[in-house]
Amino acid sequence: MIEEQALKQEYVVAQKKSAKPMLWVSMISMVMFFAGLTSAYVISMKRDDWVSFDLPQAFYTSTFLIVASSITFFLSQRFLKQNKRQLSLILVVITLLLGLGFVWQQYVGFNQLKSIGLYFTGPNSTVSTSFIIGITFLHVLHLLAGIIVLFVVIYNHFKYKYKPDNLLGFELGAIFWHFVDILWIYLFFFFSFIK
Repeated sequence: MIEEQALKQEYVVAQKKSAKPMLWVSMISMVMFFAGLTSAYVISMKRDDWVSFDLPQAFYTSTFLIVASSITFFLSQRFLKQNKRQLSLILVVITLLLGLGFVWQQYVGFNQLKSIGLYFTGPNSTVSTSFIIGITFLHVLHLLAGIIVLFVVIYNHFKYKYKPDNLLGFELGAIFWHFVDILWIYLFFFFSFIK
């Protein structure tokens, strides 16, 4: 019995040591992926058929929503550390709703581009719109992974799996969520200033 508990404790320690580095490695690979895409965007700007345009208004709204979601997730983690579980749970649910709002505003933004005649593919598409819609869509896919993570965090929160001294799953979810937030802010400013 004592040996079994010791093995279980060693497993938890090993999991804590390996989980965050594995997440960081995956995030670094995502940074490299998006750096490659934005580099291709810059190189393509030299084409004769390049068209510059302002980002749709919905992208500004989505930026506000994702920044707000990062703040609520941060506050949720802080309250969980203080063992204020109910407040923490409310804030993580608000984070989820803000994340879903972000996805919706991205969809609205794509439709705003269509309404002014800018398409992802087809005869009316341009290289610039294909890049912007393609890259933002890939970001939305990463954010949808973050939303799945939020559902897992909320489920585990309901099951009382997080305690002030054991927040590993919550911390991993928060790190990933803040990462996709920062990634969007980078893309938003990149597309705003490099046209």
